[in-house]
Amino acid sequence: MSTAAQSFSGNLKKALAGLRRIDLEGLRWRVFDAKGQVLGRLASQISTVVQGKDKPTYAPNRDDGDMCIVINAKDVCVTGRKMTDKFYRWHTGYIGHLKERSLKDQMAKDPTQVIRKAVLRMLPRNKLRDDRDRKLRIFAGSEHPFGDRPFEPYVMPARQVREMRPRARRALIRAQKKAEEQAQETTDTRKGKKREKVDEVSA
Repeated sequence: MSTAAQSFSGNLKKALAGLRRIDLEGLRWRVFDAKGQVLGRLASQISTVVQGKDKPTYAPNRDDGDMCIVINAKDVCVTGRKMTDKFYRWHTGYIGHLKERSLKDQMAKDPTQVIRKAVLRMLPRNKLRDDRDRKLRIFAGSEHPFGDRPFEPYVMPARQVREMRPRARRALIRAQKKAEEQAQETTDTRKGKKREKVDEVSA
């Protein structure tokens, strides 16, 4: 066992599970830092590397993907109101036992499963799915037991943010003006109350 694995404070058995079944010869160890990354965009890049689609030797019937180490899973971001509006649902098999858990609760319980589910749902449903899942190692923090491996940090492509549409821009300007007017009204009412109090004291 390596010194990095010995110093790892997390669940070492879970982190190293199924590693013997992977042929590590010739594989690269790619590191993804999930801190501040959007969940869907990060998962799409991970699924590409796990399948080996970034290699010129890619074939759909071969598992040529690289090892993917994802760190800082607890700091992944989502857009919009998905943190409260997105739900994971599953059924226990008993009548009426449809369970659900929001993304916010799942992040508090186990943030690694959020990224794992997002990546696995982007992979094709075939016999290579389990082998590709074993090559994905996700950790909530920044430490992992693979410190002795030759890592290659993965650089996420730049996100192209399109310009705001005119209708949305006008709505944003109206909302900002309305907020400013409300703030101005509250300050005016506070000043008026203070003046009334001063007049009463002077009288």
